[in-house]
Amino acid sequence: MNTRLEGKVAFISGGSRGIGAAIAQRLASEGAQVVIGYAASSAAALALVDRIETGGGKAIAVQADAADPVALTKAIDDAAARFGRLDILVNNAGVLLLGPVDEFSLEDFDRTLAVNVRAVFVAAKAAAAHMRDGGRIINISSTNALRMPFTGGAAYAMSKSALTGLAKGLARDLGPRNITVNNVQPGPVDTDMNPAEGEFASFLHGLMAVPRHGHVDEIAGMVAYLASPEAAFVTGADLLIDGGFAA
Repeated sequence: MNTRLEGKVAFISGGSRGIGAAIAQRLASEGAQVVIGYAASSAAALALVDRIETGGGKAIAVQADAADPVALTKAIDDAAARFGRLDILVNNAGVLLLGPVDEFSLEDFDRTLAVNVRAVFVAAKAAAAHMRDGGRIINISSTNALRMPFTGGAAYAMSKSALTGLAKGLARDLGPRNITVNNVQPGPVDTDMNPAEGEFASFLHGLMAVPRHGHVDEIAGMVAYLASPEAAFVTGADLLIDGGFAA
């Protein structure tokens, strides 16, 4: 077992399934105590906690809808109080709402911003108040921040590209404390939301240099690197892991 995160405490929003679950398992496998934030998937979150603990790791699950700034802040505050510290924040919660501009509702637009952008700022602000010098804030963005090659994705692409400016600004604000802030930008990843064998998969593969979906463990590996001591000099960066989707 790699123990480079031994003694660290990590909070992962949207951590019960898919990419978030893989990140939680990877950070726990490297010694971190992980707090898995979830909105509604309590069964999945508790099952993940059980898997992590069965494997020798430490984890708890807390309910907090990322769209609710009060609940999200409280969850982070409570996690820091319980463990006495907070070292790593992974903003993984996100929504993918698609539709052409003439059909896309203002409600869907506002929810996209609330979860994909506002929640990242809220969580970063809450976490930074508890982080010691040398903390890590890692946002799960998307390759669509750089390339949106199909219709209906304007609001989603905008929300992910907004994280570029947010990460660069936060990196400046928190750099004097050696707290790094970075975005990971996955391409198509094999999850329930975007399965590798789905009807849209072949179209996506045709846009890529490496024509396949990514694996959740590949994304988790990049997050683990950014959370580690080795990445102390990486901040304000957008790191693509997209099989050349944006190449």
